Amino acid sequence: METTVKQIYRQTEEQLHKVIKLYGWIRNHRAQKEFGFINFHDGTFFETLQVVYEEQKIDNFKDVQKLRVGSAIAIRGELVLTPEAKQPFELKAHHIELLGDSPEDYPIQPKRHTREFLREVAHLRARTNLFHAVFRLRSVAAMAVHEFFQSQGFIYTHTPIITANDGEGAGQMFSVTTLPLDNIPLNEEKQVDYKKDFFGKRTNLTVTGQLEAEAYALAFRNVYTFGPTFRAENSNTQRHASEFWMIEPEMAFADLGKNMQVVEEMVKYIIRYVFDKLPEEMIFFDTFVEKGLIDRLKKVLDVPFAKVTHKEAIDILLHSGVKFENLPKHGQDINTEHEKYLTEKHFKSPVFVIDWPKDIKAFYMRLNEDHETVAAMDLLVPGSGELVGGSQREERLDYLLKRMEELRIPEEDFTWYLDLRRYGGCVHSGFGMGFERLIMYLSGVENIRDVLPFPRTPKNCEF
Repeated sequence: METTVKQIYRQTEEQLHKVIKLYGWIRNHRAQKEFGFINFHDGTFFETLQVVYEEQKIDNFKDVQKLRVGSAIAIRGELVLTPEAKQPFELKAHHIELLGDSPEDYPIQPKRHTREFLREVAHLRARTNLFHAVFRLRSVAAMAVHEFFQSQGFIYTHTPIITANDGEGAGQMFSVTTLPLDNIPLNEEKQVDYKKDFFGKRTNLTVTGQLEAEAYALAFRNVYTFGPTFRAENSNTQRHASEFWMIEPEMAFADLGKNMQVVEEMVKYIIRYVFDKLPEEMIFFDTFVEKGLIDRLKKVLDVPFAKVTHKEAIDILLHSGVKFENLPKHGQDINTEHEKYLTEKHFKSPVFVIDWPKDIKAFYMRLNEDHETVAAMDLLVPGSGELVGGSQREERLDYLLKRMEELRIPEEDFTWYLDLRRYGGCVHSGFGMGFERLIMYLSGVENIRDVLPFPRTPKNCEF
């Protein structure tokens, strides 16, 4: 009977004292004179299975003794309980077959490896405990995102990867072109002649699916996108990557308050979901990555998220008595050290910072009555800082046009976006959550390069 390590751990009684067959890889191998132990892993479960083989029980004992770490094998044997040992059960092997050898130079040997080294062998690092846990968490958390929104009646919308607009106005975008870079055609003004390019205009990899999601929200009411986004930002921090995934819901007939309610419900839903689906992995993270991680996340479930205006947040920082490296200032952004103080010292909980100065926020955010701030919110969480950014969108056509004029955003590039206000526009809002930031928050892993399967950062596009 073919089975898996996960089935053995989850349905032990059903597997006991039966001849079962497993396929997987050797994590560790200790060969003795008359018997040996193999730590066996098949990719279906976080824990390994101990396999015991004896000279008297298998016909190819000497061949099995030579099997190396990393080799792919098939095992046939009987599962027995071991109440007196560290592990609850083990597999008594009847036959072990080599399916794929692994030479001595296999990089992932059973010893501690630095994360820096493992980034150099990203194609093999998922075979370690840490990265096996991280990327299983990534899979389960992605499912949690979909299940949350689907259960709320949201429509999953696939927005374009290639786009002609810059949703954030940041200008840090990767260009997409088929023009010959060694002989770029120029027009009469000596500028790049994009009319000869594939799409007949300048195009880029998207930085956000928000604007297109707004179009679908004004047809389906509630939608969400979940896909890759790109930033050509020359940043080498632990929290930035050039290619990452974004979760971006958009909701019609929803103001900023409703927006924040959905954020809080979603974050708590995902935390509960991963605790339920990945108990072994969460204990591993708590033990080996961040001590106290489980308590930190459980506290998030127990308290309502705090709320403070940007002005109030700056005042709290200014009156904290703490000497920050970067002095908090009204009208300016909040730095990482400020986020840390607000979440871990002052509020001791996640906190929404709302009503941001309009001059440091995007053109599409709704102008407040004071004409100085916009109906924007950032969710700051203990341990990770900013997790979510969102806003109520500017639904008033005249206000949006004026804001675009102030920022010199060409109206002709956003005719379709303005149509959303012309034809049945309404109050609507949405937010964006960086999926990698979420995985870092849930696992305690501090570097974004360690939660992306194959990270893309400045000067690094391997694999």
